[in-house]
Amino acid sequence: MAVHMKKHLTIVIKLGTSSIVDEKTHQPLLSILSVIVETAVKLLKDGHKVVLVSSGAIGVGLRRMDLDRRPKHLPKVQALAAIGQCRLMSLWDQLFGHLRQPVAQILLTRNDIADRTQYLNAQNTFFELLHMGVIPIVNENDTLAVTEIKFGDNDTLSAITAGMVQADYLFLMTDVDCLYDKNPRTHSDARAIEVVEDVADIVADVSSPGSAVGTGGMSTKIVAARLATSAGVTTVITRSSKPGNISAIINYIEAQKVAQLASARTSTRNSLVIADDSNLPLAQAAALNLQNAQNGPVSSSMPSNHEEGTPKPSQTPSRTSSPHTEFSLQPPLHTRFLPNLHPIRDRYFWLLHGLAPHGTVYIDQGAWQALSDKAGLLPVGVVDVEGQFAQQEAVRLVVVKRLNGAPQTPNTPPTPQPLHRENNSHTPTTSGTSTPLAYELRNPAPFEVGRALVNYSAAEIRRIRGVRSTEIHEVLGYADSEYVALRENIAFFGIERSRPATPALGHRIDGVAGAGVQ
Repeated sequence: MAVHMKKHLTIVIKLGTSSIVDEKTHQPLLSILSVIVETAVKLLKDGHKVVLVSSGAIGVGLRRMDLDRRPKHLPKVQALAAIGQCRLMSLWDQLFGHLRQPVAQILLTRNDIADRTQYLNAQNTFFELLHMGVIPIVNENDTLAVTEIKFGDNDTLSAITAGMVQADYLFLMTDVDCLYDKNPRTHSDARAIEVVEDVADIVADVSSPGSAVGTGGMSTKIVAARLATSAGVTTVITRSSKPGNISAIINYIEAQKVAQLASARTSTRNSLVIADDSNLPLAQAAALNLQNAQNGPVSSSMPSNHEEGTPKPSQTPSRTSSPHTEFSLQPPLHTRFLPNLHPIRDRYFWLLHGLAPHGTVYIDQGAWQALSDKAGLLPVGVVDVEGQFAQQEAVRLVVVKRLNGAPQTPNTPPTPQPLHRENNSHTPTTSGTSTPLAYELRNPAPFEVGRALVNYSAAEIRRIRGVRSTEIHEVLGYADSEYVALRENIAFFGIERSRPATPALGHRIDGVAGAGVQ
């Protein structure tokens, strides 16, 4: 049976400032931009949908105003962003105009998607533009953004955009070919990391903060990859000076998927025992079929649990050929982060990544178990509150142990242990966990488990913590809800590994090299 390559992919391409303007002269890099335009238009003609996330407004503004370096005063930076953004969009429009390709500008801040209705409006605008064959060009609205409402960098913005449009691929274009186990500029024996099955296996080397005109670095790309893969998006890091590689990488990955599917179908057919053609009793043949289905065919050349053609764990981290001879030619060098097997979508993605938490609600282990079983958060399970937040604002959920088994009352709450800030790197999921105890053995309380939109303010939750829902009215004088947060307004980070250990790494890497990237 012939298997056709998947069409109509949605592809997000992120370009940093250093990929758009020269770091010293701030002159637009027209050679790179022109190839990006040709690549995007070709992808459209092949039936795909394309979104560009383009930095560079401040860099272009520096060129327009003949300034040598990025200023430190925020109003000046925002003024340069206003000057540069219109010229940047004009440049994109002119380049795409040569190929008669319409484009659209979308400027976002975190505030624009903090409201669920506005998030859906932005998502619907993206979908309509893509349906019309238009290429949306996205950037953060630096003219308005301040620290409290910034995405932080356009790597994060591109990952959120990829999740919003339910993209198949996110390309993070940078000034190196891929991730390395060491900095290739200082270590000649640095080895390329081609496939990452679980982002948790990587600890970023933050020694390279980015270019002089940008805000990103390799560490922000790893954070973006973690976010995008959690939404089911295959994320690729590759060199921005060779944008034509995008098509080659996509074709290679999609061809591998087709070959794996064909191989799996062939192996399944070969593993079946046809009772009519054997002397086996029917029951014995059925038992053998069941055993084959559970264990997998021993003759298969590619295990089914290694997706997208990743090497087997026994193979070396260096570049290796696929088991299929038709893919013996290597694709352009890149690092590919495999998507989560159980991606988050829509509302849960918005809860985890569209909203900035305004405080922390500490809950006990009983409340966490109840949330894992799809119950809402009741005040009896709340131990303490940190920060100031209003009704219907997002908060962190942190599990703590009650001290000495003391009963919880509004007047004598047990003091929670300090919050471990480093536990924010878990891959998100919509479903919470079915094994909280196993996770707790590896990560003793306190630990952050997710986000919630609360029905009460911080001051109100402090008053009703530990009480039964029937007593809320007695304590507050009113009861807007029996729940501190409804289950539909709670999203959990994933606490179990989404995949086996990354074969390309072989072991946990203490530093991932990259230099001067945005």
